[in-house]
Amino acid sequence: MPLQNPVNRSAIPVFWRDAQLPFIEARSIADGRKVCYSRHSHDVFSIGAITSGFSTYLHEKTDQRISTGTVVWMNPGDVHACNPIDDQLWSYIMLYVDAQWLGRVQQACGINGFRPIPGISSSDPTLFSALLDLHQTLIDPALDALEKHEAAIVFFTLMQQRPGGADVPLKKVNAKVERAAQYINQHFLRAIRLEEICQVANLSEAYLIRAFEQHYHMTPHAYLINRRIQHAQAQLREGAPIADIAQQNGFSDQAHFQRVFKKHLAATPGQYRQ
Repeated sequence: MPLQNPVNRSAIPVFWRDAQLPFIEARSIADGRKVCYSRHSHDVFSIGAITSGFSTYLHEKTDQRISTGTVVWMNPGDVHACNPIDDQLWSYIMLYVDAQWLGRVQQACGINGFRPIPGISSSDPTLFSALLDLHQTLIDPALDALEKHEAAIVFFTLMQQRPGGADVPLKKVNAKVERAAQYINQHFLRAIRLEEICQVANLSEAYLIRAFEQHYHMTPHAYLINRRIQHAQAQLREGAPIADIAQQNGFSDQAHFQRVFKKHLAATPGQYRQ
């Protein structure tokens, strides 16, 4: 019998969640050489750190090379992707944080409600070390929820008060494009024709696609798929069957859902749900 290739456990993403701390979720991977993301966004605040090696970091219209010790973050809706370079080893951790919860932390720092975090990355060793410590605290099964909750508040207070950076400039409002996005948000569970979106936005097809991409850094179709994946993540966290999720979110079948989900999160639906 031929020998089978052993599973590379270090290449499997590890997710952490706690029902007592629903505002935060963690992810880590020890070997990211095969971890490839398509451009995507989250409806939560995301922050991560490169713990070894280096990778690319695409954020909206910027593209840079990042390495061990770099902390990166994305405000809700920021389009981004991190991918390996020439099959070189890299590892990372990520935290996904509810923006309303983060807004309450900011309010304690004198800010009224959630405000986008300035910048997109940092090489500050203090911030890097503090993020690693928070991640380790969160995933430690010996620690209780109160200690983890306090550690999260301490870290995000530190991040909010770090020196440097100005407020993130607000994106210029385009009411017609925002109506198009709102329409997608309301109807993403069914098939949507481009003509529908154009009619709602009162824009031509060519202008809509160009203006939508300029504002959201995604085409309307990519925005629709990303919205479906966000909804699927919530359903997976609630334990819904994968086949049902695929059908309810407008994918042609479970295999199609699996492929698209992995392109966005570099993990299968089953791995994410664990």
